[in-house]
Amino acid sequence: MAILERSVLVDHLHMLVEMPPKYAVSKWVGDVKANTSRILRKEFDYLRKYDALWSIGYFVSTVGLNQQIIEKYIQNQEQQDSGRDERTL
Repeated sequence: MAILERSVLVDHLHMLVEMPPKYAVSKWVGDVKANTSRILRKEFDYLRKYDALWSIGYFVSTVGLNQQIIEKYIQNQEQQDSGRDERTL
C-alpha cells in the first residue's frame, strides 16, 4: 500500500491511496483512524478528554484514467478551501 497524494486541512483530509484489492478499504480506514487517534492522544494530553477525534464517516472512490486530475485536486485542496472561506466572510 502507498499514499500517493495527501492534503491535510484543519477539519478534513484527502488521500490518494494505492492498495491491492485483497485489502478491505474499511479496515484500512479504521486502522488509520485508530492509530492516528492513539498517537495524537499520546502526544497531546488535552485530546484525551474527547470521546472521538474522527467522525464516523468517510468517502472512498476508485480511480481509473482520471488519476492525474484527482492528484491535482488533492494538491490544490487547501487553496480551493481557503478561497471558499474568503467568499463566505
